[in-house]
Amino acid sequence: MRLNRLSQRKIETARPTIGKRKDGRAVRMLADGGGLYLQIVAESDGTINRSWIFRFATGNTKTSKNGKVHNVERQMGLGSLDTISLAGAREKALKCRKLRDEGIDPIEARRAERASVALEAARVMTFDQCRDAFIAAKQAGWRNVKHASQWRNTLTTYVTPVFGKVSVGAIDTALVTKALQPLWTRKPETARRVRGRIEAILDWAKACGYRDGENPARFRGHLKHLLAGIPEVRRVKHHAALPYAEVAAFMADLRGRPGIAAKALEFTILTAARTGEVIGARWDEINLKARVRATKTCPSSSPSSKEERSPTSRNLAKCSGVQFSIRSARFRAPMA
Repeated sequence: MRLNRLSQRKIETARPTIGKRKDGRAVRMLADGGGLYLQIVAESDGTINRSWIFRFATGNTKTSKNGKVHNVERQMGLGSLDTISLAGAREKALKCRKLRDEGIDPIEARRAERASVALEAARVMTFDQCRDAFIAAKQAGWRNVKHASQWRNTLTTYVTPVFGKVSVGAIDTALVTKALQPLWTRKPETARRVRGRIEAILDWAKACGYRDGENPARFRGHLKHLLAGIPEVRRVKHHAALPYAEVAAFMADLRGRPGIAAKALEFTILTAARTGEVIGARWDEINLKARVRATKTCPSSSPSSKEERSPTSRNLAKCSGVQFSIRSARFRAPMA
């Protein structure tokens, strides 16, 4: 098999064969050897295009109408002469011949490679995209509808500027610590929540097949050695508490004060309820005789809603006043 028949001068000066046409175009094929050809085509408008072709036998045969048996041949485009030089075309043809020696069709091999690249590109998701997908998948099970906005807002504020546009599979410890370090000593509680949310999203991404390996946001046995523990950063300073011996006098004074705010505070002290449970309280939730309050853990329309029962104080009835309810008398809505 003779190779490297063509020269640079022959390539530049060759013209299509006059009179030999295909689909109204003049076509000429110059062989370089080993299945490599330079195809020269003169279009009907006079434009001349030159491109590289690799021709090879598939190993199959077909019978023509006159009974002759022919080898089935395929042609594989290797690119235009404008972008692929003679040396580049020979290198590509060599790779094709090696595939044929292994019994592989180079056209099908290229298709499989392109499909693999396209599939890999489809699997690539940025951290921000995973954040949005994670929240969409989880928010139906969250008790508080505000959680979705809290997750999105904190991650958008503190993580997106650092690696929000980075492929989730490329996120490593250096990127995670870069996002957390500015917060770790200044806003330790926010940093703790952001770290946990990053860890959850990266775990979700791994389960979905978007990344592999260990989670760079895990704290125990990993970030613990790189970042100071939260208690070491800032000691918790609790709010001042009323001495136990003064509670009775305080309650007597509070009970003598007019207005719903005083009643709400007394209600809070007697029930140890959360602020949201107090400002949205209804008397139909409370059985004063049985001293039990039954409340929903989240809006009744939520699939995760369930009833919680908690004991109340015998003094709770003293909060009632005149049809007492921790609600605005003017707007008939929970008091802020």
